[in-house]
Amino acid sequence: MERRQRGISAGLLLLLYQISQVGLQNIPSVTLGVLILNIFLFLNPLRPLSEVCLSVNEAVHRKNWQRLLLAPFHHADDWHLYYNMISMLWKGIMLERKLKSIWFAYIIAVFSVLIGIVYMVLEVLLVIILDDPSYEMNCGVGFSGVLFALKVLNNYYNPGRVSSVFGLPISSKYACWVELVAIHLISPG
Repeated sequence: MERRQRGISAGLLLLLYQISQVGLQNIPSVTLGVLILNIFLFLNPLRPLSEVCLSVNEAVHRKNWQRLLLAPFHHADDWHLYYNMISMLWKGIMLERKLKSIWFAYIIAVFSVLIGIVYMVLEVLLVIILDDPSYEMNCGVGFSGVLFALKVLNNYYNPGRVSSVFGLPISSKYACWVELVAIHLISPG
């Protein structure tokens, strides 16, 4: 789980450049706060990734529930942070303006915890269905689950849109699934 390198890196520099291109004044407050929190925790992690990642073994069996709060806001490496925060930037701008900041902050908070619970339920189901206890040990970090939930919400509020994924026009209701496959191919694990 320890893929991270510390300090300023190419992915982080590119993220900061993209944010500067949008302009801080054009980023709604909650979205900007989420970006800042994730960048801060990337540069100054609260604990090593192995101590914040979320797994059934750690959260349920060892009763280390704080991982539900920590895992979404820690990233494995600079490119993991970059892809997640660029996605957050665009989804946040669109949704926060539509939903207003207080409601959007509430949604981010709820999704951040709820996605971890869903992740653990799916891992337990894999243990049961495949009769393979190793799924209890899978440990994950990052904001991706929250972003996919935001993508579904964005599709609900903006139906019929077309997204561009790697330059290909795809109906927005399917784009989140194409993005999921693309991210898995680009950055497996």
